[in-house]
Amino acid sequence: MNRKRYTSDPRYSAVLDNMDLLGITDVSTKRQEKNGTIQWRLPIKNNWGGSLIEVASFKAGYVRRQNGCYTPYQLNKRPVKEEYYKDYKTTWGDNGDYTQEWTGKYNKYNSKITTKIPIEIDRLEYLISYCLKNYYIKHANFVANGEYIPKWTHEWELEKANETYSENTGAMERIRDLENKLDTIQRIADYE
Repeated sequence: MNRKRYTSDPRYSAVLDNMDLLGITDVSTKRQEKNGTIQWRLPIKNNWGGSLIEVASFKAGYVRRQNGCYTPYQLNKRPVKEEYYKDYKTTWGDNGDYTQEWTGKYNKYNSKITTKIPIEIDRLEYLISYCLKNYYIKHANFVANGEYIPKWTHEWELEKANETYSENTGAMERIRDLENKLDTIQRIADYE
């Protein structure tokens, strides 16, 4: 990892601090660096492959996930662009020729366009926030060895622990008694 690249500017050093905090490593090859590509490896495994997730920022303005599918796919925002085309009615003649007339209506077509991020530091900041949201927060139940632990497992263990605690010590009954006494005292104080 070329740490000099990240200490040249305060925004780059903030990205480096975030990378260190999240455990992200720069795994760019010399050729990628020469081409203006920065590739990072996250400490999170793929759902299906078992390898660590890698993402990259490209000089052309794209941000992509590098593994996990046949081709790298874009992480850039892709807003919908509405386009309208004239609707034509085709009439076929007896000799095989045809004519087209505009019906006076338009057909709507929704296409997605990729929003490029031309400035490198903006791409890196976008990549950090994207990874934080989509890999660290959404995959919070994935442990280091790649196993998935569903939320209900944690809730069940917590409920079981609370039942054990309340059965052994009687603390929950004591808390309920104190809450009832407090309610009674507050009602008496309200009437006076």
